[in-house]
Amino acid sequence: MLNTSIFKHHAPFKLEAGGVLPEVELAYQALGQLNTDCSNVIWVCHAFTGSQDVADWWQGLVGKGKLFDPEQYFIICVNVLGSHYGSTGPLSINPVTGEPYFHTFPTITIRDIVNSFDLLREHLGISKIKTCVGGSLGGQQAVEWAISQPELIENLILIATNAQHSPWGIAFNESQRMSIEVDPTWTESHPLAGINGMKAARATALISYRNYETYGVTQARREEGLDKTYRAVTYQRYQGEKLAQRFNAFSYYVLSQVMDSQDVGRGRGGVINALSQVKAKTLVMGIKSDALFPINEQEFLAKHIPGATFQALDSLYGHDGFLIENELITKAIKIWQKFIKLDVNPMYSFFKALEDRPRTLVAHD
Repeated sequence: MLNTSIFKHHAPFKLEAGGVLPEVELAYQALGQLNTDCSNVIWVCHAFTGSQDVADWWQGLVGKGKLFDPEQYFIICVNVLGSHYGSTGPLSINPVTGEPYFHTFPTITIRDIVNSFDLLREHLGISKIKTCVGGSLGGQQAVEWAISQPELIENLILIATNAQHSPWGIAFNESQRMSIEVDPTWTESHPLAGINGMKAARATALISYRNYETYGVTQARREEGLDKTYRAVTYQRYQGEKLAQRFNAFSYYVLSQVMDSQDVGRGRGGVINALSQVKAKTLVMGIKSDALFPINEQEFLAKHIPGATFQALDSLYGHDGFLIENELITKAIKIWQKFIKLDVNPMYSFFKALEDRPRTLVAHD
């Protein structure tokens, strides 16, 4: 990928589950210029099959003239451990054996990813982060970082994410892993092992990323004979093939387990106690139609992070709305930024003016 840099940590990296990576490489992109006092850092955490190329997958928010403009900010996005886009993952060479990890890649967690980020942060000389933002798996990383280092992040933006991955979400992920496991090639040590199983897994995932209404609109049935393939059928197959062109089953399997690992309360006296440690000014956004990360999970975050603001978004696109609804998200963040610049709590000040209306900022199409 253009503009990608590689950070190399040539020392053992201990993992939360007890394993060790002999060394770590992180692929990242940095846009803009870091100022002398590190007051312009925007750290974006990507989602499940995302990459460090944030200006590509979040082009509605990142770029010249956009909310996060490289001419104003130093924007950094790092490919997470276990992924496919240049960071240490299952297809990387294990320096001990001289062979790719494949099935031997150790168990990693959200905390391991955040700890690896911190190595890069120190290497780059970044002493503080103005804004850390992420959606879905990226939001899991962002909230974990804000808890593990409360003084580091000034502003925290969490979208369609949670503090602890739900049994519902874990069940979806296990169903996808089962699809990969029944692929007869999955036992092989080869970059394309399990690829057809991953196509089926992606089709399952897509159902949780969207919802009933989404399919009713975007894949609506047409007047056609039984000799024609339904639009929803071709769409599911297309999405599986599309992912197979850019990803691998090993990383998919590993990162689904990473998502399952999310539990900010582990070893911290529970989730509520952990969230109470966040000191960043926090905006939490949830999508009303999200079936995978239901909006009550974001309401929980906002309730237990001190001083947090909650904003609900109306979107047809379910969980994927965090990648699609750029105008709504931009509007929400700008409203929130206006109030924090005034050093007042928008949850109070905005709704004080609206008297007894519900304490939720609602953005509509």
